[in-house]
Amino acid sequence: MTEEQYDALRRAAFGIAYRMLGSVSEAEDVVQEGFLRLHRAREGGERIQSPRAYLSTVVSRLSLDQLRSARVRREAYVGEWLPEPLVASIDEDPVRKAEMADSLSVAFLVVLESLSPEQRAAFLLRDVFDEPYDQIAEIVGTSEQNARQLAARARRHVRERRPRFEASREQQAELATRFFAAAEEGDLQGLEELLAHDVVLRGDGGGKAPALAHAVHGRTRVARTLKANLRARTRFGITSRREEVNGQPGALFFDREGRLISVMSLDVAEGQIQGVSSIVNPDKLRHLGPLADLEALLRERS
Repeated sequence: MTEEQYDALRRAAFGIAYRMLGSVSEAEDVVQEGFLRLHRAREGGERIQSPRAYLSTVVSRLSLDQLRSARVRREAYVGEWLPEPLVASIDEDPVRKAEMADSLSVAFLVVLESLSPEQRAAFLLRDVFDEPYDQIAEIVGTSEQNARQLAARARRHVRERRPRFEASREQQAELATRFFAAAEEGDLQGLEELLAHDVVLRGDGGGKAPALAHAVHGRTRVARTLKANLRARTRFGITSRREEVNGQPGALFFDREGRLISVMSLDVAEGQIQGVSSIVNPDKLRHLGPLADLEALLRERS
């Protein structure tokens, strides 16, 4: 297997595992185990016509097992649960990247959390990765008819929770630029104009970093909360860098030494910002580089 072939297989497998688990570290572990099983199967003389199909099946099953075991941990999670952020797309092809961006978004992954593990697997494998139902049934461990029903129920649930009227990449970038400028300048009216009436602001500190105890709903409340939060960051020397986060516009925030504090992602649709997600839990940021000392920052602030 060439390095190019390995990278292509890894990206495809990681795409499945990450969407299933919402965790970069857990997805990487699952993909590594998938490659180990592929290698052992070949070493054992098993004929594998399609390494991609073999790896997809193994990674899907491992992810499903992991998701089932994670249910109790997720239910006991402190505060809002948000996925570990991806600061770059896993797919280098710009056309494919655009097609897959919405299924990577923080808001989409949060909706998937409300599905059962079996529904989540069936829906993702069918609607995102276009797997045949007989293969989905084998992965989930059910009949083909039940696999169809699982995917259909999940599809209805996702559509009810997340109706989509897509914004172009240019519209997303333009709205994000205006959003961060208004927030940093304290332009409350300008900020409110960019937010949907039912916009939701979520923060994930996991009980390990200061974050919103509960989601904030509504244009006025969200705008005021964001204005206070982002202007305070500026006063304390916190800088930001615009990045694409989970296929959507976002930003990374750093302390004076350039260490990461948090990641913010915007959910843009229908010409407005539908959601804002801020991930502060250090356990979910370690894969992105050195982390700031939040306790020291808080002492300085006080």
